Amino acid sequence: MQLLIINPNTSKGVTARIKQAADVAAQPGDVFTTRYPTFGPELIVTEADAETASRAVLETVKAYDAPCDGIVLASFGDTGAEAVRALRPDIPVIGIATAAFSIAGAVGGNFGIVTFASALVPALQAKAEEAGLGPRLLGTLAVDTSDFGDPGSVQDRFREELSQLCKQMHERGATCVVMGGGPLAGMAAKLAPTSPVPLIDGTKGAINILRTLVGDRKVEGAS
Repeated sequence: MQLLIINPNTSKGVTARIKQAADVAAQPGDVFTTRYPTFGPELIVTEADAETASRAVLETVKAYDAPCDGIVLASFGDTGAEAVRALRPDIPVIGIATAAFSIAGAVGGNFGIVTFASALVPALQAKAEEAGLGPRLLGTLAVDTSDFGDPGSVQDRFREELSQLCKQMHERGATCVVMGGGPLAGMAAKLAPTSPVPLIDGTKGAINILRTLVGDRKVEGAS
């Protein structure tokens, strides 16, 4: 399976996290290419950020000319998804928010979101509501800081805080926790050994969903 995985923001550190998470989900024969735009915000927080990043994502896809079975958009805004699908209707395109909330919906029960910045909370909750899961969302907990610094390093700096927030969500009655934000790609696997509740990684989830979709398409094509 050949995938193009795009980090819609320009942070090299976040892109490296996304690549690491994708590589862990790879199977023999997979070829994953991870890219980030040449322009746009380092982290998508505001609507203006999202608009700029959407244009940047589209240009990134246009510039990619290698074979591709599917595209992952590794931001929790599913940034640029509609435009990319219009450009590439021949392949499946999925954002990590869509993937994460699809998994949370399949798990059943109430769930929570944990993230590294309070500024992201409104957008994360809006995506859950957009996915039809608003009534089942217990809340979104964020690390208690107004300055999260380099988004590529939040996993290392806030590991203990994120772990505690996941435990708090379990205490609230969550059956699973979505790790919210592209910079947390791969964090679920790191916290899983000490977490009392399943943790959902949108990057891994998106790759696994595409694996099913790509496999089904190849079977249909062969028949």
